[in-house]
Amino acid sequence: MMREPNSPALYEETPMDVRPAGLHHVTAIASDPQANADFYLHALGMRLVKQTVNFDDPGTYHLYYGDRAGNPGTIMTFFPWPGAPRGRIGAGQATTTSFSVPEGALGWWQRHLAALGIEATRPATRLDEDVLTLRDPDGLVIELVAGADPHDTDPWDGGPVPAEHAIRGIRAVTLTENDLDRTAAMLSGQLGFRLTAEESNRFRFHTDAAGAAVGTVVDIIADPSARPGLVAAGTVHHIAYRAPDTEAQVAWRKSLVEDGVSVTEVRDRTYFQSIYFHEPGGVLLEIATDGPGFDYDEPLLELGRRLRLPPWLQPDQARIEAALPTLKIGE
Repeated sequence: MMREPNSPALYEETPMDVRPAGLHHVTAIASDPQANADFYLHALGMRLVKQTVNFDDPGTYHLYYGDRAGNPGTIMTFFPWPGAPRGRIGAGQATTTSFSVPEGALGWWQRHLAALGIEATRPATRLDEDVLTLRDPDGLVIELVAGADPHDTDPWDGGPVPAEHAIRGIRAVTLTENDLDRTAAMLSGQLGFRLTAEESNRFRFHTDAAGAAVGTVVDIIADPSARPGLVAAGTVHHIAYRAPDTEAQVAWRKSLVEDGVSVTEVRDRTYFQSIYFHEPGGVLLEIATDGPGFDYDEPLLELGRRLRLPPWLQPDQARIEAALPTLKIGE
């Protein structure tokens, strides 16, 4: 049931010490790692900022794409499982990832994508934004959203996309939910977002935390009749919110546990620390710290050029590398 924007049942404020600074990253599942890299490096012009493995399944790559330094809020990551079946996009999933590009850039992006044979919609206006929609090789839905919002990211200009048109970071994620109220209650009551706009069955939530410049928007598509999604290739595995440091993350975890949310212990992801939990509609959420960052184990200029493993996997590096598919990323 839809409620008014000022409904206290949905929009209780989150304590300031656990308010997020926007999205940290989005992680999805792919099939062919080479096709995935070619698309995000050459079609979208992002930088491969880390080439590592799934820490829970070291036989699989974990590829991170972002801006020049891999700043939080710019990161799209993938687990590419060769031969993975195609998933089903549906309820209980993050169904669209939207990237921010400069105002007026969509014409250039249309020509660029057409030259690569990538189908995209004609730009459409939605909630006063110009939006271009396309799909990656596994069918994952991607949007490019043109706007004049300020950014504190450093767009990558080492690929085929000129800096003046380059992706600035993640603008938003869209969740498709059968039950709007339960997910909206967590977004506003425990995750620090507030309802700012509505259009048809789309409900837009913002976080206005200090320091948030990208990844500040979560849209919910309320669709009671949508089939449940199936997580596999071409779908989002989880989305992550930013915590500035471990202290804030621990405080946020404590707050969630006190509210009865089942949350994992803190897990070491080398480049950040993470906790995980599900929102009421089923989407897997993560809270990730901003640091140590992707230059923790290699210089900024060399990010993503070769496989990096966490300390506990390094003794098996030769075996792990030999088992992984060859990945050509260029320079």
